[in-house]
Amino acid sequence: MKKLFVILFFILLAFIAYRFIYKDIKPDSEVATNNRINSHVNKIKKIISNDPKYNKDVAFFIDMKIPSGKNRFFVYNLKENKIIDKGIVAHGSGSETGVKGKLQFSNVPNSLSTSLGKYSIGNHYKGKFGKAYKLYGLDKTNNNAFKRDIVFHYYYDVPYNEKDGYICNSYGCPMVNKRYFERIAKIIDASESNILMCIYY
Repeated sequence: MKKLFVILFFILLAFIAYRFIYKDIKPDSEVATNNRINSHVNKIKKIISNDPKYNKDVAFFIDMKIPSGKNRFFVYNLKENKIIDKGIVAHGSGSETGVKGKLQFSNVPNSLSTSLGKYSIGNHYKGKFGKAYKLYGLDKTNNNAFKRDIVFHYYYDVPYNEKDGYICNSYGCPMVNKRYFERIAKIIDASESNILMCIYY
């Protein structure tokens, strides 16, 4: 009995030591997420440094490698180099491949797909989903965005909190929960220059 107690004691000590030593080490998936966003942050910074019409303080990033039920829309402070808000965002139904965790992307009209690339967020208007913001694609992979009516808008079926599995799809637009949209809209409306959004995979 005493031997068993000693063994359990050492197991407990080892567990405590492990938690103490490795408490600051992030899971591989989180490290990969940070690496991906950092590479795109650097690209956005290059653009805004050469063009005064873009907001130099904040940008939006959408990581399509993250499942749709998890937070993958990131509000990023470019001055402090940190994520200051995050939420759930839907992708286009045309981006579904039928293979779990794998998406496809298209810039073709009527594809109903998400397009990868950098976007400039334009003026808002009132459409069939309520308030929405026009998006202008800045790359070859998304330069049909305006023609395709790809906009940033909200939809009630998009959950506010993270969930396991997948959520509803859009027609190709980055679509978020209304409550989250209202937070993002405040940032956009307060900006005197155009905010950039980057969708990547």
